[in-house]
Amino acid sequence: MMKEIKVSSFKQVKDIVSAAASCECELNVQDLKGVIADAKSILGLMNLDYKHPVKLMGENAEEVEHVYNAVVQ
Repeated sequence: MMKEIKVSSFKQVKDIVSAAASCECELNVQDLKGVIADAKSILGLMNLDYKHPVKLMGENAEEVEHVYNAVVQ
């Protein structure tokens, strides 16, 4: 499953990491340039380009939705 997220603050990056940490499946975030980072890695996420929406990707739809909801609210 894939969801697009517009990330506009560092707090949202931290929210992605916090929500992803409670998930069992592997979750990744991909920027428009194609760079992919582990959603559970703050350092990995800091290397992405947030000028455009990023893609949150994972095999478990419920966990992707959980992380998405933690960021957009």
